Amino acid sequence: MNTFFFNHFLTLTLTVIFSEGSKRVRRKVIFIYIYINIKYYLNILSPISAASRNKNCQCQCQQNRSTSEKYSSMSKDKALPDFDSDQMDQLSWMFWTAAWLQDARRIAKPGAPVCLFIDWRQLPAMTLALQWAGWTWRGVAVWDKVASRPQKGRFRQQSEYIVWGSNGKMPLERNVGCLPGVFRYPNPQNRIHVTEKPLQLMRDVVQICEPGGRILDPFAGAGTTVLAAVQEGYEAVGIEMSDAYFQRSTERLKTALESEVNQN
Repeated sequence: MNTFFFNHFLTLTLTVIFSEGSKRVRRKVIFIYIYINIKYYLNILSPISAASRNKNCQCQCQQNRSTSEKYSSMSKDKALPDFDSDQMDQLSWMFWTAAWLQDARRIAKPGAPVCLFIDWRQLPAMTLALQWAGWTWRGVAVWDKVASRPQKGRFRQQSEYIVWGSNGKMPLERNVGCLPGVFRYPNPQNRIHVTEKPLQLMRDVVQICEPGGRILDPFAGAGTTVLAAVQEGYEAVGIEMSDAYFQRSTERLKTALESEVNQN
């Protein structure tokens, strides 16, 4: 039996033996699995040439660029503020995402939906993180941005994906109508956040929640999800670590909600 299959056989055996044990023991099994597989992949990668290592270093340097440098073509004087947690490699990002998704599930009601926007590069990792955190993965919806830069000889990159699921069972008799699987809205003009979503898009997406529910956005950014939720009749909680975006989103929400009050 070669090293690869022996390692996986050992991991599966440990999982079966301790599957009825305490949570602490099961966590040890997970760490054993991670250790075994990382050790295996390091053995595979050790003969990599110096040229390949240099290429990997260059890729990591690209990854370590600021958010505005990677995602925006704006001039420096008009560039939007950067945000944290955007300089990870894919494995680190997947573990980090699984960690906060697990925390979010602890406070979610049974059957509560979760919706996660992601591009094609991180789509597989996002579906893994969602399930790793204990959510039930239920599908992928599409945000068609309508317009994008043309690429000769290639398909346009004009869409993002909405990985969605639920905290356990999601009964069909919930008080929610039939929702589309594709949403067609262009990117918002005059954005205040690099990854800001169109308001009407988010007003459509939040309708996956039952009426009168409370919606959490742990990465509030421009405040679009919070504003959309309130406009659709939900309670909303937004969390934002960046002072710059907290100020921007707070001002936006205050202006929009005061405007609605005055109109009524």
